[in-house]
Amino acid sequence: MMDTREFQTIRVKVEDALGRLTLNRPERLNAVGATMLQELAEAARWFDSHRELRVVIVSGEGRAFCAGADLKDSPLAAPVDSSWLYRREVGQYGLRAADALEQMRAVTIAQVHGFAVGGGVVLMAVCDLRVAADDAVFFIPEIDLGIPLAWGGIPRLVREIGPALTKELVMTCRRFTPAEAKSIGFLNRVVPAARLESEVEQLARELIAKPSVPVVITKEHVNSVVRAMGAGMTPFADGDVLLGASGNEESAAAARAYREKAFGKRS
Repeated sequence: MMDTREFQTIRVKVEDALGRLTLNRPERLNAVGATMLQELAEAARWFDSHRELRVVIVSGEGRAFCAGADLKDSPLAAPVDSSWLYRREVGQYGLRAADALEQMRAVTIAQVHGFAVGGGVVLMAVCDLRVAADDAVFFIPEIDLGIPLAWGGIPRLVREIGPALTKELVMTCRRFTPAEAKSIGFLNRVVPAARLESEVEQLARELIAKPSVPVVITKEHVNSVVRAMGAGMTPFADGDVLLGASGNEESAAAARAYREKAFGKRS
């Protein structure tokens, strides 16, 4: 049986034991704005309402997996005359969406092609398994934008690749390849771009064919161990940190310079 639900910025579908979540803003390279963050959190709850669902494939429409936070529709773009409480609420959208996706009952597989930038890397990190095309490109430009990496990105990256590499990749904002991402344990598989969809589909079907109870228990067991190991590594109030950075003139100047370089002065 197939079920779908309408959203503005994403597509979702469940067909028997397999679900699909597709970021659907190809004209913006699937950049994540405030609306998408809210819809991702709602989609996670919608997927959990399907009791027979076993695996969800997370992908991006068009030329990229996800170009990160949408600079034109960022929670930081909340009107300056709005209340601090409102801006704080909006600032937490990213963390809430990431937490909701990570805590879904089904096993999630990130199917990554093209660019995965900043928040796109965080969306990869919340998925249980990650498969990337061999020509994908990763980088985390937040510091060049004058802001810290949010959405719980720091503790998640420390968990996945360790503190030293997290510091390097976040502080330098340099690009890294799928081969490097796999060598540091961030990716499960790197496959030729032409075979990405079929390889992920095969992996999903393989997981669906396994006994459901031990698969669910294994996911929960691993996540519980990780939480215990990471006690004290909290992303608490990272939206507040974002708001604080946005008021710093050096950070604001960095953001302006990045936008002009990336999009031209008209943006």
